[in-house]
Amino acid sequence: MRRTDIDRRWQDLAVIERLVREARTVAVVGLSPDPGRPSHGVARYLRRSGLRILPVNPKLTTWEGLPAFASLADVPEPVDIVDVFRRPEHVPAIARDAVTIGAGALWLQLGVISTEGASLAADGGLDVVMDRCLAVEHREVVGWS
Repeated sequence: MRRTDIDRRWQDLAVIERLVREARTVAVVGLSPDPGRPSHGVARYLRRSGLRILPVNPKLTTWEGLPAFASLADVPEPVDIVDVFRRPEHVPAIARDAVTIGAGALWLQLGVISTEGASLAADGGLDVVMDRCLAVEHREVVGWS
């Protein structure tokens, strides 16, 4: 799927602004320990801006002193946003898990495009954002740097 083919409902600016202003906990699925990876930089930025980061990666036990979780099902607290840094073919399963844990939103990072996953999450009552960077949107809305 090309970026120009993305359904605009997955990039609703009112939803993006509300999520950025109201979210307090972000489960980062696919968070990498490598500082050169986008997931690492985004999570660090969000953490520095005051959000609670819940690392989700079965290959990690901790990330920057925080406990890491093998899956969303293992996260022991409510999640406002599930921020996804996985390939699109993994998104439907992640979306189902996000619905199961009662997350508030599914946020698919730049280049993570899955209409199936977005539809599953939306049908499950979650807000959905696709092909946008949470850190960039946070900077735009909140102005924190």
